[in-house]
Amino acid sequence: MKIMPKTECNDRHCPKHAGLPVRGTMLEGVVVSDKAKNTVTVERGYLHYVPKYERYQRRTTRIAAHKPGCMQVAPGDKVRLAECRKISKTKSFVVMEKL
Repeated sequence: MKIMPKTECNDRHCPKHAGLPVRGTMLEGVVVSDKAKNTVTVERGYLHYVPKYERYQRRTTRIAAHKPGCMQVAPGDKVRLAECRKISKTKSFVVMEKL
């Protein structure tokens, strides 16, 4: 089920209004920064197994994602990302929805 945002946008990298094709991985994470134009930094945590100590280690990674004009997200919001073609040097994910 697709949820269409209430506001229209004329962003050519919007998956809902401009038809940017998304494929591959769907991720969830927390927005930690929205200072760059049309970009949010999303942090997600995961567990990494260390065989030497036979334990798991908590790690985090930061992903730069494109924020379409119709999305209203702020630091602290949980979002869902979808993989798409490269939009810039560091961005290959786009924000799909706010959770």
